[in-house]
Amino acid sequence: MTKDNRKIDPFWDKDLVLKEDEVFSGLGLAKGSLLFLGRYTLKEVMAVLAKKGLFREAKKRNLWPIKYRLDSSDYPIQRLLVYWQEEDPEKVIVDLKIREGEVKFKAPEKHGYKLPPQRCLLFEWLTLQNPRLSFDEKHPPLPGQTRPGLSLSKKILEVFLYLSKLIQIDGLVAFPAYFHNALLFSRYFYFVDPIKEGEIKAIRKQFNHVPFRQLAWAVHLGCLSEAEGRVYEWQAEEQVFPLSEVLKEYIDSKIYKEISRHVEKTSKFSIDWELFKKKSREQGILY
Repeated sequence: MTKDNRKIDPFWDKDLVLKEDEVFSGLGLAKGSLLFLGRYTLKEVMAVLAKKGLFREAKKRNLWPIKYRLDSSDYPIQRLLVYWQEEDPEKVIVDLKIREGEVKFKAPEKHGYKLPPQRCLLFEWLTLQNPRLSFDEKHPPLPGQTRPGLSLSKKILEVFLYLSKLIQIDGLVAFPAYFHNALLFSRYFYFVDPIKEGEIKAIRKQFNHVPFRQLAWAVHLGCLSEAEGRVYEWQAEEQVFPLSEVLKEYIDSKIYKEISRHVEKTSKFSIDWELFKKKSREQGILY
């Protein structure tokens, strides 16, 4: 399903002519793979993106006109793609894979906490990038990056918080594929497992003098080690933005905080800087 920018211009030029309660009027909870999250048409999704300033930011970055496409071939997992000018893999601005589902988190039970299943929006994948920009020696990529980022993660979060309130979701769940993703998400999200939460805080605290990009590559290249000398290997786990009261209570619980703080205080890490220099040169990354 594809639309061109002319179909959404009214939402940009008039700063969303529909009232908030009209944008999603008459949709109910009908499920359908052609609708985003089984509820909303692409026109309605674009209206929300316009309302939250995404199109304004795109224009500021000269990423206009845009096109967009919803792929529901793996429903309930859906893929929303936003392009600059045309549907070209080299011109992707937003690449989002998302699904709605009930989640029974294992970590709380492991620590003796009873948390009922939560209905969540799960971000299976999220890329925000500027296809007009490229990296150079002074500004190398983060691990996994092919284009510089958009610095719009906060606005994207606002969009999904808005949608979550409409459909009464218990939480947003992310699976950070890279260590630096986890650090970025940690501004708003918490790891469901307090051990992981404390671990990430310990690393960032112990190396707060190390530039963010440099630390990201040190972890990715296997140059970070735990106290026992074992190489620290990044393993993706669930990070959650709690919305339901029971999920908030868990994150704020005594047991969660005690475990997280204990791990943060007792975990020790080190970076092999000679190995980092060697591997950085091999990757063509200069520090």
